[in-house]
Amino acid sequence: MTQDCIFCKIVTGEIPADIVYQDEQVTAFRDIDPQAPVHVLLVPNEHISSLGAVDNSNAETLGHLMSVVSQIAQSEGIAESGFRLVFNTGKDGGMAVHHLHGHILGGRQMGWPPG
Repeated sequence: MTQDCIFCKIVTGEIPADIVYQDEQVTAFRDIDPQAPVHVLLVPNEHISSLGAVDNSNAETLGHLMSVVSQIAQSEGIAESGFRLVFNTGKDGGMAVHHLHGHILGGRQMGWPPG
């Protein structure tokens, strides 16, 4: 955990959030500025700054994170209609909080190209 990371503080309960899923490896919570009817952020509980910082030591955690996506989509009622999973990385990628996180977006038709 990083002391000044808002997502680390959400994972530990220091900052309240609308948690939709949590286990020993990952936490999912509703985005405070949703960009779709369903907008859930999914983070590893361990602080990883971005996809650019991922290495083989993170493989188990990231594999678990990906397996949780479908569970969240199911519980949020967007598994059948479809959803988008977005990971922003770095300034040009639009990353605002430097803790690896995926945006699970659904509940409406998504446009293409995104961005």
